[in-house]
Amino acid sequence: MPLRHDIEFILNGVGTQATVTVDMSALTMMRDVLGLTGTKYGCGEGECGACTIIVDGLSVNACLMFAVDCDGRRVQTIEGLAADPGAEALRAAFVAHGAVPCGFCTPGMVVQANHLLEAHPGADEETIKRGIEGNLCRCTGYRKIVDAIASVADRGVEEPSDREQPARGEQ
Repeated sequence: MPLRHDIEFILNGVGTQATVTVDMSALTMMRDVLGLTGTKYGCGEGECGACTIIVDGLSVNACLMFAVDCDGRRVQTIEGLAADPGAEALRAAFVAHGAVPCGFCTPGMVVQANHLLEAHPGADEETIKRGIEGNLCRCTGYRKIVDAIASVADRGVEEPSDREQPARGEQ
């Protein structure tokens, strides 16, 4: 049986304690120990970005980070963005632009996009594309995702009109 460790860290702004095994990933801890299922398990190899979290201000693939390495750190998940006005605007833009076809990549994509826009509030299209390149979406060609993120950036891209929005179920 793997060794267990008690860790303490700040999770979404709240002091948190967890008992984890030395071989447990931060992703497994979030989902199975702490019950935060917004962070998704995608590839388990750090290739898809579905498990993106922010640790001490850096974007991290939770599947590649050991849970014990969260000890003493500040961790933010998609659930931690619930009360963030910037993230709310981003979520609304994803919906308005039809950038959530199946929704599986959306939590990791929103966490990464929020992180990007905090660092580069006026991000242009090229910066946005580079900023989300570690997050895969299997449903789209990324155009709607980039447009959604750009609409929240300071550059003022307009929201699509009602007639431009895809019908439910269309991509």
